[in-house]
Amino acid sequence: MAVKNADAEFYREIYQSVKKHPATKNDFIDRFAKGEITKEEFLNFSIEFYHFTREWVSILSILLVNTPNENDAASLTRILVSELGDMDPSKRHELLYRKYLRSIGLEPADLISREQKITTKQWLDGMRNYFSQDYFVALGAEYGLENMAIPMWDKLLPGLRMVASKFPEFRGMEIEYFTFHRELEEHHEEAMENVLGEHINDPEARRKFEQGAKAILDLEEKFWLGLAENSNFKNTRRG
Repeated sequence: MAVKNADAEFYREIYQSVKKHPATKNDFIDRFAKGEITKEEFLNFSIEFYHFTREWVSILSILLVNTPNENDAASLTRILVSELGDMDPSKRHELLYRKYLRSIGLEPADLISREQKITTKQWLDGMRNYFSQDYFVALGAEYGLENMAIPMWDKLLPGLRMVASKFPEFRGMEIEYFTFHRELEEHHEEAMENVLGEHINDPEARRKFEQGAKAILDLEEKFWLGLAENSNFKNTRRG
């Protein structure tokens, strides 16, 4: 379905608000992009982002089972199958991240039951919460996550390379997980271009959509800030 001019303006405005959101423009991720982080902050990132990587499939499945539109459900199913390796368990995306962890001296099995920072737990729980709420809130949250991804990868990738050159013990860092996902993101953005479909002219659908996008990105901003070495956020135990 073609997007009318007025509808395109709505998408353009929310797209720009996502791209400018502090979720990918904050003190921690900006310092990360320049390699201006400490070893502790780098390890904080690697450990806490693993919680996201490991739990993302279960989080996305919540959105799938709460998606009434069959076309949207089909797209989400394809994403889930991709996450699980396109029918090849050896290509599961989480395995790529495990290779990254081992390349920097961390054992994935030791991290699974490790306590999460409170800001990590709030972000992951927030995704579960918004994905199980009203359909348009969930769509907005997914839109926010998909469209903040390219700015995020474009800061993480140069930062990882700088960390590898800055700290000798990380020079064998394996970053395929990150480069692989950066290549996928433009296709994900394209899939979200007219995500509201026939509901684009419904003011309540638009309001909920914007609410979901902002809410999930607000939590992600706190996730990044919580990784800082001198963060005021305290840790909490899972569950």
